[in-house]
Amino acid sequence: MDVAQRLRGIRGQAAAALAALFDQRRPFGRLALVQVLMIAGDTLVTVSLAGSLFFSISPEASKRSVLLYLLITIAPFAVVSPLLGPMIDRSKGARRAMVVVAALGRAVVCPFMARDLHSLLLFPEAFVILVLSKLYGVTKGALVPEMAAREDEVLGYHGDPTQPDLSEPYQEDGAVRADLHHGYAEWNSRLTLLGTMAGFVASVPAVVILKYLGGAEGVLLLCALVFLAGAVAAFRLPATKSPTGVDAPTTTPTSSRDQHLATLQPVAHPEVLFGLTANSVLRGLAGFLTFMIAFGLRRANAPLWWYGAVLSASGIGALIGLGLIPRLRRRATEQQIILASMVLVTVGAILAALFDVLAAQTLLALMIGVAGALAQPSFDAMTQRYVPVEVQGRAFARFATRQQLVWVLGALVPVIFPLSLLAGDVMIAVIAACAAVFYATSRLRLRNRAVPRAVNGPTGR
Repeated sequence: MDVAQRLRGIRGQAAAALAALFDQRRPFGRLALVQVLMIAGDTLVTVSLAGSLFFSISPEASKRSVLLYLLITIAPFAVVSPLLGPMIDRSKGARRAMVVVAALGRAVVCPFMARDLHSLLLFPEAFVILVLSKLYGVTKGALVPEMAAREDEVLGYHGDPTQPDLSEPYQEDGAVRADLHHGYAEWNSRLTLLGTMAGFVASVPAVVILKYLGGAEGVLLLCALVFLAGAVAAFRLPATKSPTGVDAPTTTPTSSRDQHLATLQPVAHPEVLFGLTANSVLRGLAGFLTFMIAFGLRRANAPLWWYGAVLSASGIGALIGLGLIPRLRRRATEQQIILASMVLVTVGAILAALFDVLAAQTLLALMIGVAGALAQPSFDAMTQRYVPVEVQGRAFARFATRQQLVWVLGALVPVIFPLSLLAGDVMIAVIAACAAVFYATSRLRLRNRAVPRAVNGPTGR
């Protein structure tokens, strides 16, 4: 496949995602609009905090601020996973309500952050913002299968031949329907693609306001308006049905509850365990690279435009990966895509170590962006397939907690230890290679073994 074909594939995927966004009669179009506004708001928050916590102060002071911020990013999961996760799964309309709360809460908190940018109050306010951000991310993952089922109601099984029916990934006999073999991964990638594009678009006014107009305070006030629009969009989401068609009871029979809790433990399904481990490694390497390059460029007194080049490369890589997902999903399983992502990071890190120039770090950022964009929708699709719908809120909360923890651990290493770019590249190459070998060999051992399933269906090749 030449470059022109790849660009056409990415353009086609972007066009399909935008078509879904602008068709507000359909459930997925409404979820897509919520996704765009939420990610745009997250981008504005990130720009404002970067301008106030990292670039505007000395390297040593920024290191302390970044360390405190990274530790705060772990804390929201102590709330989201055990407390809010079960609430997401509880009753009809709960998931839509959680999205509304996540948007409206941030719209309220952002003006207070603007007031307290130079106060210690900023950190508890940032904590609230992060809790609500993670709440939305967890709820969105659980909403995908339900919005897909609503799409099926709107379109009918063969109502629109250009769109896959996503209401159920398997037939009763366990055979994969041809039009669903790539469904969840493709919808996940479309939502992520729209979020990435929204982040790019939102970053332009954010940087302009940060540098020339109202500073970080002005960015946060704009952010409040964006989240307010997100809350309005969330109200328009169709109320989701509980998996049994009625509101879920507050208590569950012991045998059923134990079965559901078992499915939330990744060990209950080895495919989910291995996918979670592999995707967590990729997330950890992304966090490691982000702060390794940030502090490495500051120590080297590199021009500011190098930061922009690396961030742009990562974003472009994400767009490339999201554009490739539908084509790859028609030719490979989600497990194979995750393995290919780790191999891609290994190759990129080896090349960056061999050339040892700033341009090579930009290439590595691009490859990690591609790998993350390929692996995350694939893992989300595996979770949506193997974990029962009625407990997916809790599942996504637990899985997101583990991935975020690994991301923070990866980010802490270059913040605490002043690593050279070459040493960091070698570490990334070794870790990614070991993770790829572990993932491949672990899955090979499963091929001739009976695997417990939460949902009937193949475990992948």
